[in-house]
Amino acid sequence: MIQLKNVTKKYGNFTAVEDINFDIKEGEIIGLLGPNGAGKTTTMNMITGYIEQTEGEILINGIDMLKKSKKAKRDIGYMPEGVPLYNDLTVKEFVTYMAQIKKVNKKDIKQNVNKTLKNTGLEDVQNKLVKNLSRGYKQRVSLAGTLVSDPKILILDEPTVGLDPKQITEIRALIKDLGKNHTVILSSHILSEVSQICNKVIIINKGKIVAIDTPKNLENKVSQNNSIYVTVEDSNNKVETIKGKIDGVKEIKLVEKNEDGTKQYIVIGEKGKDLRKAIFEVFAKENITIFEMKKSDTTLEDAFMKLIEGGNK
Repeated sequence: MIQLKNVTKKYGNFTAVEDINFDIKEGEIIGLLGPNGAGKTTTMNMITGYIEQTEGEILINGIDMLKKSKKAKRDIGYMPEGVPLYNDLTVKEFVTYMAQIKKVNKKDIKQNVNKTLKNTGLEDVQNKLVKNLSRGYKQRVSLAGTLVSDPKILILDEPTVGLDPKQITEIRALIKDLGKNHTVILSSHILSEVSQICNKVIIINKGKIVAIDTPKNLENKVSQNNSIYVTVEDSNNKVETIKGKIDGVKEIKLVEKNEDGTKQYIVIGEKGKDLRKAIFEVFAKENITIFEMKKSDTTLEDAFMKLIEGGNK
């Protein structure tokens, strides 16, 4: 569906993107992540054909973006950050206008517009002026303008920026639904959002790709410790002295003393060792009451920070 082969973008002596390679398959929802200035927007702009790469190839359904840009662009819908809209048009007028400039066949425009308004939840506000809508609805209008030509590929730059929690949830659900019939690339600073929506993540830093994988695999790769948090009643301070009695435990550290008199410890074990049963058995023998036990999970944010920090060393 989308292939980038040894793609580099230079602005004079400055290299914004350097020798990046990746393939995106049909139907995937891809998260493009990176710190500010990493090259995310440059990469998205090259994929859309908005700017040309200095070196390398970009293929959209096998079509070279440089050689046959008009043909390649037909399959792409791009929603830039900042919701660029015509505020003095109604919602329906704006989506119709977008259909016209994207050269949707005249006989299909009405049908495409009505279908798009329905799919983006805009039917009830289609006759309102864009300037009178909430930020969440404006985001939907921008997305509708992207969708009206029925592109196979959607490229969404920060699609939930500036929205409140309810609006974010609604746009996330909409993007997930769109992923059933489109290939989606989205950039976002909200890593929990990417983890929930995307099948795969591409992390870029200083113009270079540092990781391509599923969110879960990235979390597992950077997880260094097999750790469990245990909240206990331990008035005699026994927990830190029984490390040697629990098979597979490397370290036990006090994390927090709670107002109710309980304490939270982190128990760090050998990789691949399930500590839970051993902890229950030993703590029971030592008359230590367990109130809560939970696994220490690595998040996509942890993985992102470790990969970026590693690339900065």
